[in-house]
Amino acid sequence: MSTIRRFENMIAWQKARELSKLIYEYTYYELFSKDFSLKNQIRESSGSVMDNIAEGFERRGNREFIQFLPIAKGYCGEAKSQLYCALDQIYINEHQSNTIYNLAEETSNYIGKLMNYLINSELKGTKFTEEKH
Repeated sequence: MSTIRRFENMIAWQKARELSKLIYEYTYYELFSKDFSLKNQIRESSGSVMDNIAEGFERRGNREFIQFLPIAKGYCGEAKSQLYCALDQIYINEHQSNTIYNLAEETSNYIGKLMNYLINSELKGTKFTEEKH
Protein backbone atom coordinates (compact mmCIF):
# COMPACT_ATOMS: atom_id res chain seq x y z
CA MET A 1 0.00 0.00 0.00
CA SER A 2 1.38 3.37 -0.97
CA THR A 3 1.72 6.16 1.53
CA ILE A 4 -1.11 8.66 1.53
CA ARG A 5 0.27 12.19 1.48
CA ARG A 6 -2.98 14.14 1.95
CA PHE A 7 -5.90 13.44 4.25
CA GLU A 8 -8.25 14.39 1.40
CA ASN A 9 -7.20 11.19 -0.40
CA MET A 10 -8.45 8.89 2.37
CA ILE A 11 -11.80 7.24 1.77
CA ALA A 12 -12.72 7.67 5.45
CA TRP A 13 -12.29 11.45 5.19
CA GLN A 14 -14.12 11.59 1.84
CA LYS A 15 -17.09 9.72 3.35
CA ALA A 16 -17.04 12.03 6.39
CA ARG A 17 -17.15 15.00 4.04
CA GLU A 18 -20.16 13.51 2.22
CA LEU A 19 -21.85 12.96 5.59
CA SER A 20 -21.28 16.55 6.70
CA LYS A 21 -22.46 17.92 3.37
CA LEU A 22 -25.67 15.88 3.46
CA ILE A 23 -26.41 16.88 7.04
CA TYR A 24 -25.93 20.54 6.16
CA GLU A 25 -28.28 20.10 3.22
CA TYR A 26 -31.01 18.53 5.36
CA THR A 27 -30.64 21.06 8.17
CA TYR A 28 -31.49 23.89 5.76
CA TYR A 29 -35.06 22.59 5.62
CA GLU A 30 -37.49 25.05 7.16
CA LEU A 31 -38.46 23.26 10.40
CA PHE A 32 -35.02 21.78 10.99
CA SER A 33 -33.30 25.12 10.39
CA LYS A 34 -35.35 26.74 13.17
CA ASP A 35 -34.26 24.23 15.82
CA PHE A 36 -30.95 25.98 16.38
CA SER A 37 -29.73 23.66 19.10
CA LEU A 38 -30.24 20.38 17.24
CA LYS A 39 -29.19 21.90 13.91
CA ASN A 40 -25.92 23.17 15.38
CA GLN A 41 -25.25 19.99 17.33
CA ILE A 42 -25.69 17.63 14.37
CA ARG A 43 -23.68 19.92 12.10
CA GLU A 44 -20.86 20.09 14.64
CA SER A 45 -20.80 16.35 15.21
CA SER A 46 -20.68 15.56 11.48
CA GLY A 47 -18.01 18.20 10.91
CA SER A 48 -15.99 16.81 13.81
CA VAL A 49 -15.78 13.44 12.07
CA MET A 50 -13.83 14.87 9.15
CA ASP A 51 -11.94 17.33 11.36
CA ASN A 52 -10.60 14.62 13.67
CA ILE A 53 -9.49 12.46 10.74
CA ALA A 54 -7.67 15.46 9.25
CA GLU A 55 -6.14 16.58 12.54
CA GLY A 56 -4.91 13.11 13.41
CA PHE A 57 -3.44 12.65 9.94
CA GLU A 58 -1.65 15.99 10.08
CA ARG A 59 0.20 14.87 13.24
CA ARG A 60 2.16 12.67 10.82
CA GLY A 61 2.61 9.83 13.29
CA ASN A 62 0.51 6.69 13.38
CA ARG A 63 0.26 6.70 17.17
CA GLU A 64 -1.15 10.21 17.20
CA PHE A 65 -3.41 9.43 14.26
CA ILE A 66 -4.81 6.38 16.03
CA GLN A 67 -5.74 8.57 19.02
CA PHE A 68 -7.97 10.80 16.87
CA LEU A 69 -9.76 8.04 14.96
CA PRO A 70 -11.90 6.73 17.86
CA ILE A 71 -12.98 10.33 18.49
CA ALA A 72 -14.05 10.64 14.84
CA LYS A 73 -15.86 7.31 15.14
CA GLY A 74 -17.61 8.57 18.27
CA TYR A 75 -18.85 11.65 16.44
CA CYS A 76 -20.38 9.33 13.81
CA GLY A 77 -22.34 7.72 16.64
CA GLU A 78 -23.38 11.12 17.96
CA ALA A 79 -24.67 12.17 14.54
CA LYS A 80 -26.60 8.91 14.20
CA SER A 81 -28.22 9.46 17.59
CA GLN A 82 -29.18 13.01 16.70
CA LEU A 83 -30.88 11.71 13.58
CA TYR A 84 -33.45 10.05 15.80
CA CYS A 85 -34.27 13.42 17.35
CA ALA A 86 -34.65 14.96 13.89
CA LEU A 87 -36.82 12.05 12.77
CA ASP A 88 -38.95 12.15 15.95
CA GLN A 89 -39.57 15.88 15.44
CA ILE A 90 -40.44 15.22 11.78
CA TYR A 91 -37.64 17.51 10.58
CA ILE A 92 -36.61 14.76 8.16
CA ASN A 93 -38.44 11.74 6.81
CA GLU A 94 -37.59 8.06 7.20
CA HIS A 95 -35.82 7.87 3.84
CA GLN A 96 -33.63 10.89 4.61
CA SER A 97 -32.84 9.52 8.06
CA ASN A 98 -31.87 6.13 6.62
CA THR A 99 -29.71 7.76 3.95
CA ILE A 100 -27.73 9.75 6.51
CA TYR A 101 -27.62 6.87 9.00
CA ASN A 102 -26.23 4.48 6.38
CA LEU A 103 -23.61 7.00 5.30
CA ALA A 104 -22.60 7.57 8.94
CA GLU A 105 -22.36 3.80 9.42
CA GLU A 106 -20.27 3.43 6.26
CA THR A 107 -18.00 6.27 7.41
CA SER A 108 -17.61 4.67 10.83
CA ASN A 109 -16.70 1.35 9.21
CA TYR A 110 -14.02 3.00 7.07
CA ILE A 111 -12.60 4.68 10.15
CA GLY A 112 -12.55 1.32 11.95
CA LYS A 113 -10.71 -0.32 9.05
CA LEU A 114 -8.21 2.53 9.01
CA MET A 115 -7.65 2.14 12.76
CA ASN A 116 -7.06 -1.59 12.38
CA TYR A 117 -4.65 -1.01 9.52
CA LEU A 118 -2.62 1.53 11.48
CA ILE A 119 -2.60 -0.57 14.65
CA ASN A 120 -1.26 -3.58 12.74
CA SER A 121 1.13 -1.62 10.53
CA GLU A 122 4.86 -1.68 10.96
CA LEU A 123 4.98 1.91 9.75
CA LYS A 124 5.28 4.67 12.34
CA GLY A 125 4.19 7.62 10.22
CA THR A 126 5.58 10.07 7.71
CA LYS A 127 7.32 12.20 10.31
CA PHE A 128 9.64 9.25 10.98
CA THR A 129 10.49 8.67 7.32
CA GLU A 130 11.11 12.23 6.17
CA GLU A 131 14.62 13.57 5.97
CA LYS A 132 15.64 15.70 8.94
CA HIS A 133 17.31 19.03 8.14
